[in-house]
Amino acid sequence: MAIQVSTEILEGSVLALLTSEDYYGYAITRKVQTVFPISESTMYPILRRLKKEGWLSTYDEAYEGRNRRYYKITDLGRDQLDRIRNNWQELKTATDTILEGNNE
Repeated sequence: MAIQVSTEILEGSVLALLTSEDYYGYAITRKVQTVFPISESTMYPILRRLKKEGWLSTYDEAYEGRNRRYYKITDLGRDQLDRIRNNWQELKTATDTILEGNNE
């Protein structure tokens, strides 16, 4: 995909992913990479920002002698996801109007 993805779309993608189950950071990165070309060095600052905003919480679980940090969406995160989805629909509708030539 040659189009750059906005931070809000990446944030929304992470929040949406976490509505179904909790994931650790690397797993989140891998799942998002199936849709968008994103590196771990891009994903972890996004996860930290979402946590700082109160949209995610974290907990650690032992795995093969190490801890994995899992991310969980909060109620505030669900509210933010609703806002992102609404913004996306507005942007998509406006973009479709222009790209499909219906802007007369």
